[in-house]
Amino acid sequence: MKKDIRYVCYPFMRESASTVDFEIRTDSLTTRIGEAIALTEDVPMVYEDLRYLQPMAYHLNGSVRGKLAVTEEDLAFLSEMYDKYVAEVEEEISHFVLPQGTHAATVLHVCRSEAKKSVRALHKVSLERDVPEHLMDYCGLLANLLFAMAVYVNKQHGIAEIPFVSKSYPTRPSKKKETTP
Repeated sequence: MKKDIRYVCYPFMRESASTVDFEIRTDSLTTRIGEAIALTEDVPMVYEDLRYLQPMAYHLNGSVRGKLAVTEEDLAFLSEMYDKYVAEVEEEISHFVLPQGTHAATVLHVCRSEAKKSVRALHKVSLERDVPEHLMDYCGLLANLLFAMAVYVNKQHGIAEIPFVSKSYPTRPSKKKETTP
């Protein structure tokens, strides 16, 4: 007897391969990006960039099991987007900060966390099968971009970042720029 489709939320759920966990993680990431979109209409650059990133997260999702949909050109475009945000928030991200601020910024921090979980899930997939290196790079860069976007949103709303100083890890002394006489 054929299973009633109403009871199937995802056709590969019972597989043991790590591909399933990666696809579920990137589905969660895509959903969270949708939530961030709903909160960033007042920051047009972020809103438009998230509109672009949301379907890309689903393309990332299918690029392991299905046809490779995320290209090296997509990675280059993501890198340019990252550079654009870092140029705006370079001072604010020169140290580790707490994930806080506006509702939109905190949701973007959740997106960042979901992207990191996706990187980890993709790593596990790579232990079972070949994964193109640019997919790993894309996933990691996406997490970093979402962090920069969160900080950018806070900056647009006049919210200061709160530095986090770990009690567990020693801080490294900052490198001083050498001056020539």
